Amino acid sequence: MAASTGVYPALTDSIRQRLPEIAAVTLCRLLATVTAALILAACSGTDPAPAPPRPAVVGQAQPAAASADIVYSGEIRARHESQLAFRVGGKIERRLLDVGARTLPGDVLAVLDGTDLELQLAAARAAVASARADADLARAEFERADALLARNLVSRSQHEAGQTAQAAAQARLAQAQAQLRAAGNQVDYTQLRADRAGVLSHIQAETGQVVAAGQIIAVLAQDDELEVEFALPESQLARYRVGMPGRISLWADDSRGYQGQIREIAPDAQAGSRTYRARVTLTDADAAVQLGMTARVAFAADDNGERLAVPLTAIHGRDLTPAVWRIDPDSGQVHLQPVQVAAWREHEAEIAGGLSASDWLVLIGAQQLHEGQVIRPVDAGNRPLDLSGQ
Repeated sequence: MAASTGVYPALTDSIRQRLPEIAAVTLCRLLATVTAALILAACSGTDPAPAPPRPAVVGQAQPAAASADIVYSGEIRARHESQLAFRVGGKIERRLLDVGARTLPGDVLAVLDGTDLELQLAAARAAVASARADADLARAEFERADALLARNLVSRSQHEAGQTAQAAAQARLAQAQAQLRAAGNQVDYTQLRADRAGVLSHIQAETGQVVAAGQIIAVLAQDDELEVEFALPESQLARYRVGMPGRISLWADDSRGYQGQIREIAPDAQAGSRTYRARVTLTDADAAVQLGMTARVAFAADDNGERLAVPLTAIHGRDLTPAVWRIDPDSGQVHLQPVQVAAWREHEAEIAGGLSASDWLVLIGAQQLHEGQVIRPVDAGNRPLDLSGQ
């Protein structure tokens, strides 16, 4: 312990003597590190290399006369659809048919609990019996008075009073009989019946549910006449008229085509979509056409040889104004060019103004560009194009 005690004070004195030297070396190293960092920062302060031009598929607008027909998507619907409802309110006791069931005229679809209505019918029958008894009594009284008047045993006023009482009793009997018939009808109304042959497309009530009179319970579609219902844009309304022919194809199987013609066009636009509901009747529907299927209706395009067509992917819709990116062949920059769209089709837009057939356009990726951006034009096969030499 005595030896150890003498070593540590010696080490401590040695370190104290070398502190200035250690501090000087540390400071020099720190200054060298800071200087090197500043030099590196100054050397790296140059602007970063510009990004290479973005490749873009380009092309030119094509004549609209070579484009496809105007196509709208719609749904197969029945021309005649009946919304069935009870004529009296009550609790549904039984529901006898499900969605998709076929019906014949008079088939019962659902039944209400008719306990209260049966009691009203019994009360009406009792009222008729009472009124009939009163009428029989009044008739007997009048016949008696009539016989006594012939023998001058009653006054004429008494005879007339008996005649009036008989007429009143007959009227009360007729009233009771009418109420009996009404009560019987109320009991019959507890059964919801199909009014025609068809198929149930919707059912909106279940057993145990309490419904009001007139509340829609089921929708019965008469599937002998089928139609395609679709929406017409406001800008295209003037192009179509009732009786105009069209071609229908099913989304599930477009190998078979059907003929049809416009039967009706709604006179007012729907509040939400601002489109006009139109219906095309199928004139040669077969068993493959089922209610609710998605269908496409194609109409022959007008002869628009002076118009151009571009793919929908070339349309830039910012600010709700249709536009395309037109390319400067010399600089490779893109510039937004507003256009007038005459018709929207399934895969392309028909352009009525704002373009020429010689303009080069960005066909794919219009939403990813900005004004003045330099692009590297390529064709659909990703091969470079030299627009300036075209």
